[in-house]
Amino acid sequence: MAHTDDSDMSTKLWTPANVVTLVRICLVPVFVVALISPWPEWFSLPQIANDEKSLIAAGIFVLISCTDWLDGYLARSRGEVTNFGKFMDPLADKILVTAALLALVELGTLPSWVVLIILAREFIVSGVRMMAATDGVVIAASWYGKFKTVFQMIAIVLFTIKDSHMVGSIGAAFSDMLWVVSWIVMIIALVLTIVSMMDYIVKARHLLGFSKKQIEVPEPDAVEMSTRILETAHAAGVTVGTAESLTGGLIAAALTERAGSSAVVKGGIVSYASSVKEACLHVSDATIATYGVVSTQTAEEMARGACKELACDISVAVTGIAGPGGAEPGKPVGTVCMAVASHDGEVTSWTDHFEGNRDAVRAQTTITALKRLLGAISERARA
Repeated sequence: MAHTDDSDMSTKLWTPANVVTLVRICLVPVFVVALISPWPEWFSLPQIANDEKSLIAAGIFVLISCTDWLDGYLARSRGEVTNFGKFMDPLADKILVTAALLALVELGTLPSWVVLIILAREFIVSGVRMMAATDGVVIAASWYGKFKTVFQMIAIVLFTIKDSHMVGSIGAAFSDMLWVVSWIVMIIALVLTIVSMMDYIVKARHLLGFSKKQIEVPEPDAVEMSTRILETAHAAGVTVGTAESLTGGLIAAALTERAGSSAVVKGGIVSYASSVKEACLHVSDATIATYGVVSTQTAEEMARGACKELACDISVAVTGIAGPGGAEPGKPVGTVCMAVASHDGEVTSWTDHFEGNRDAVRAQTTITALKRLLGAISERARA
C-alpha cells in the first residue's frame, strides 16, 4: 500500500473543501424554513403560491446537494483530504437527508414509515461501524451506499415539488405521472437503503458473531512454507526475490528465516511509497495514475522490476490496503493485488480480499504470496 505523509493535511482545518462542507450544514435550516414556514407572508409576498414555494425549496435542496460533489472535488484535486473532512462530509449528508425527510413528514407529504426505515438503517450501520472500529477494522462504504444517497436525494426533490397524498381513487392517483415517478424513485431508494445495510452486516458478520472470527495467523506457518520454497528452488536451481508494499518486508523475512537461504534468495525491495515503486521497480507513473497503486497492473510492473533489479529467476510482488484506513471506492480495506513474474517477462496476477485487522491482512498476504511463489517454482521445476 502506498504511504503518503499526510499528517499536516490531516490537522489542517480551514481548507476550501471543509468550508464548503460547513456551509452545506448551515444551509440545511434555510431549506427547512423555505419548505415548511409561511415565509411569503412574513415578507409580504402573496404572489408566491405554495407550489412556487415548493419549487424554491427544491432548488435550495439541489444547490446544497451539489456542494457534496464540490467539497469532494476540492479535497482530492488540492490534496487536502483531512480527518475533519472525512468526519464532517458524510455527517453533512445525513443531516441534510434527515432534515428533509422530517420536513416532508411534517407537511404530510411523506408517510413516517419511510423515514423510519431510512433512519433505522443509519443507526444500525453507525453501530456496526463503531463496533468494527473498536477492533481496529474499517468497513469501507460500498457502491450500494453511494447509489442509496443519490436516489434518496432525487426522491426528496420529487416529493418536495409534488404532494404525494392520494386524493380520490387509487386510479386517479396513478394517473398522476409525477406521483408515480416519485414513489418509484423512493422505493428504489428504500431497497438500496436495506441492501446497503445488509452489505455492512455481512462485512462485519465475524464481529457480530454470525461467523467464526478470522484466524490471524494462517496455516501453514510462513516459516514452514518458506522452507518448502527454499528446498524446491534449490533443487530446481531457481533464485527468487520479492517486491513488497503493505507487508513491509514480511515475505522476505520469512524466506530468509532459515540459514543457507542466500543460495536461493537474491533479495527484496520494500517499496512502500509510490515514488520508490517508480524509482526502484520501474513502475510507470502512468500506470499508477490510471489504475492506482493498488492494482494488478502495478503489482505486475513491481514483479517485473524486482526480477530485473535483483537479477532473480522468479519474483513475487504485493500491493494493497492493510488498514485501518486507506479504503478507496471499489477497494475496501483488505484488498490486495499480487503478481508473480519470471525473468523472461511472463507474469501472472491476482486480486484478493482478506478480512480482519491490519495484522491479519498482512499475515494472510504473506502466506498467500509464499504459496503462489512456491507454485511458480514448482511449475518451473516440472517444465
